[in-house]
Amino acid sequence: MAIDELDARLLELLAREPRIGVLEASRRLGVARGTAQARLEKLLANGVIRGFGPEVDPAALGFPVTAFATLEIKQGQGEEVRRHLSGVPEVLELHTITGQGDMLCRLVARSTGDLQRVIDRVVGFEGIVRSSTAIVMENPVPLRVIPLVRYAAEGSTGRLSRLVGRREQGA
Repeated sequence: MAIDELDARLLELLAREPRIGVLEASRRLGVARGTAQARLEKLLANGVIRGFGPEVDPAALGFPVTAFATLEIKQGQGEEVRRHLSGVPEVLELHTITGQGDMLCRLVARSTGDLQRVIDRVVGFEGIVRSSTAIVMENPVPLRVIPLVRYAAEGSTGRLSRLVGRREQGA
């Protein structure tokens, strides 16, 4: 879905202040309440906004260790492995991937020692052939989408004007 500058401003405002009401959002954006409401509904209907739930920090819940596990699975066992992993609360995300491995999952644990328990539970399923785990040391760029929102809102005109601007500056 293509978004414009107003959509981007609305998304940025909601990311900064998720509890803001439509009336206050419309006031801050300088648009009619109906316009803000219509834009919000369009973004929801098109799946751009997936929800308004709280952003929960696993570390604050007592799970400060994050790791990524690449899993190789037996042919034809994908659905069973997905069901197994969805039953492990420390598995926060699961992606099917290309390259080395078949699935990539983000895990959390209470400590590095507890991570071994989590990994044992994850790979303790006959559909998983092999795994490789990398422990996160630092997260210098946490999950973010607002820069992407801004980039998407610029469209081809914004990208073209940036390129022209760089050329004019000798870049």
